[in-house]
Amino acid sequence: MKASPISIARWMILAGAGGFLVLLVLTSWALRDQIFQTFQDPGEPFQTYTPPPGADYAQDDAWYARAGFASEDEPAVFFVHPTTYSGGSNWNAQLDKDSAVEAVTRTMLPNYGAPFAGSGVLFAPKYRQAALYTFMNNREDSILARQFAYGDVDRAFTAFLDQIGEDRPFILAGVGQGGFHVLGLLVQRLSVRPDLRARLIAAYVLESPVPLDLFNDVLADIPPCETEEDVRCVVAFSHARPAEERRIRILTERSMTWTPRGGLDFVDGRGLLCVNPILSARTVEYASARLHRGGVAAEGLPPDSTPAPVPGQTGAQCGDGILFVEEPDYADLRRPNRLAEEYRVPPFNLFYEDLRLDAARRSLNLSTILQEERRWAPPLEAVEEVEDAPVVPIPDEREFR
Repeated sequence: MKASPISIARWMILAGAGGFLVLLVLTSWALRDQIFQTFQDPGEPFQTYTPPPGADYAQDDAWYARAGFASEDEPAVFFVHPTTYSGGSNWNAQLDKDSAVEAVTRTMLPNYGAPFAGSGVLFAPKYRQAALYTFMNNREDSILARQFAYGDVDRAFTAFLDQIGEDRPFILAGVGQGGFHVLGLLVQRLSVRPDLRARLIAAYVLESPVPLDLFNDVLADIPPCETEEDVRCVVAFSHARPAEERRIRILTERSMTWTPRGGLDFVDGRGLLCVNPILSARTVEYASARLHRGGVAAEGLPPDSTPAPVPGQTGAQCGDGILFVEEPDYADLRRPNRLAEEYRVPPFNLFYEDLRLDAARRSLNLSTILQEERRWAPPLEAVEEVEDAPVVPIPDEREFR
């Protein structure tokens, strides 16, 4: 039985519509990041944008975490959280944006702040973070939004220093966008303050590129942490699996970060610092999974909790400034399939226990060094030259008799 011309026409229309839908889906998937960016664009130049109100860092409500000290020598930790605001209506997030705040308290602090909280009292400021959208492109507006967010972190750091006193040692730690801001503090604040450098246990700049040219210039006095015993130094890495080619290109070519003069420039051609967290050293040696002390997916736990790490999940090796890792067996330690995932910090910490032990070791090392240094006699002051002074003779009393 032959199909009627009408049936054939209907079949062709349905087939064409189906093919169009398939093509539309495939195109949408291929352009998913561009589509995502379109919806996250605030649609207003930053120069005419009115940012949301900022925080008063003298007040408790300006901090996700801030507490008192048990002793005069107890270290402090200044922790800057990663990006949790995608964008849309603002270049910089409101401090009370519910979804962004919940992501910090439920995910980022338990996974990334907590490993350092065991080595000191945790201070985690709220700040008007630049939207994820601003890290997906390098428009002038996006750069201005990042610099604006750094201004909040800089003010929070000033308040942090006022609150911890003049002698207490401290850790700096930041992840993702937070790492970018911590690197800014190193470049603009600690590089010109020998007194702060003397109290720095270590700076952890995680999942944010750190160019090597900084250490030949403005960070010459804050070198990379070459070994597990070093203090007053920088631990930095950005991890990726070898198959994540797009993420690797973003980290090594398309990202922008600080220059020695305090501006921003691309990282391409500048070389990147990689300190292997499993080995606690700057090395290209391969660290096998049997040395991995453990990752944690700690969503919903308080920062002062002690979650059970899952060890032996990944090997790691530094290469071309990237920490190359193996896919973990534990499903909760694998990157989720989210839009713009290449730009995000994962909702788990693959090196939780490695970082916790690293920070504790360096904290103890600096405490020992400071105790020894305080036993030394104070340095001699600079020799002052005394100019010749006219001699006034003492009158002879016999001349008055």
